[in-house]
Amino acid sequence: MDEKPTTRKGSGFCSLRYALALIMHFSNFTMITQRVSLSIAIIAMVNSTQHQDPANASTEGPVMDLLSNRSRGIKDFSTRGAVYQWSTETQGIIFSSISYGIILTLIPSGYLAGIFGAKQILGAGLLISSLLTLFTPLAADFGVILVIVIRTVQGMAQGMAWTGQFTIWAKWAPPLERSKLTSIAGSGAAFGSFIILCVGGLISQALGWPFIFYIFGSIGCVCCVLWFTVIYDDPMHHPCISVREKEHITSSVAQQSSSPRRSVPIKAMVRCLPLWAIFMGFFSHFWLCTIIITYLPTYISTVLHVNIRDSGVLSSLPFIAASSCTILGGQMADFLLSRNLLSLITVRKLFSSLGLLLPSLCAVALPFVTSSYIATIVLLILIPGTSNLCDSGFIINTLDVAPRYASFLMGISRGFGLTAGIISSTTTGFLISQDSESGWRNVFFLSAAVNMFGLIFYLIFGQAEIQNWAKERTLTRL
Repeated sequence: MDEKPTTRKGSGFCSLRYALALIMHFSNFTMITQRVSLSIAIIAMVNSTQHQDPANASTEGPVMDLLSNRSRGIKDFSTRGAVYQWSTETQGIIFSSISYGIILTLIPSGYLAGIFGAKQILGAGLLISSLLTLFTPLAADFGVILVIVIRTVQGMAQGMAWTGQFTIWAKWAPPLERSKLTSIAGSGAAFGSFIILCVGGLISQALGWPFIFYIFGSIGCVCCVLWFTVIYDDPMHHPCISVREKEHITSSVAQQSSSPRRSVPIKAMVRCLPLWAIFMGFFSHFWLCTIIITYLPTYISTVLHVNIRDSGVLSSLPFIAASSCTILGGQMADFLLSRNLLSLITVRKLFSSLGLLLPSLCAVALPFVTSSYIATIVLLILIPGTSNLCDSGFIINTLDVAPRYASFLMGISRGFGLTAGIISSTTTGFLISQDSESGWRNVFFLSAAVNMFGLIFYLIFGQAEIQNWAKERTLTRL
């Protein structure tokens, strides 16, 4: 526990561990772009006129002629790719299938990383995801079933890559640099969401929708080459690491106090209401967030009658707000705690309330402002922006109530979130298939209701004290 000033000894940003963080940033960027590609491409892939054609017929020509009432409508461009007669229910299943795959590998991937090495598991997941992305346009020609299968397997591959990252950081990240390194790596997902939504429509308009998959699938293959050549499971076996950095990392990691391994207290966790409050918070938060990241391009295209290029650009704007609010929320929370203005649990519940209540209000207001282009865009930007205030609330609450089991509980929490994403994606596809206008209204009202349930549950049962079953027993050494 003695904190020696060893942070200078690892050559800072000009070091291998920061290069590893940048490559992992690139990997997360690649995976999120491959995941979101379909949300942009499907606007051009699906013929919204819904002729009485066979379920998977292909035609050539303009997409979504019903949107031609706008001066810059869809009719202004050719998709340069096949168009498929997929219902909105089918689209909802396709969107949610990747989440099914991620859930399947959420727990096994950590076990496999321990056997085969995190480098191999993460690299294999990234490579499989990239190859399946390249294959998606061809799979669409074979039928919707194959697309669903590919998206599910792609989710399994990405689940391996997402969860295995913490195994690498456990050996590479000195404790005093852990949050910095993981934030560099994790920010690739937000940056990737912004880029794919911003340029995906431009690619589709200029080259055709299949090139969205070809470009980002190819980028993933390039990332795999970097991954397998630069990444190693631990610094001890890396051939290019300097002696000084190796000593710095190994000595820093060795200084961590490591309590004896104990079995996870599953029964106590199941009976712990503060944990269930966190799980319900995740469920509510992911419900609306999944709808926004999955259906935002479709909503902008069908409701605002914007072409695919502008739809992608507009869909990328909320992620600027989201990243800004994440940083701002963290700064505000730390300020309130450092000045002793509010207690820890009050801060957690305050930011949870803001992160669930404000987007709910925006979602409920959306159906009533569709006649105003500016008001709709503002609300769509505010929903993911304000939602990310939860990052200073229940999202990190497991570190308060059970720091010893934080990573395990974060995996379970993410499982609840992914389950919500599956249900919300499928439900949204079903609701908007009945009637577009009333369907979208019901989607947003239902999302607000789910958010309110999660918020009330968390306000009642949420806590910030370490639970008795999570307290570390002190060992007396002779």
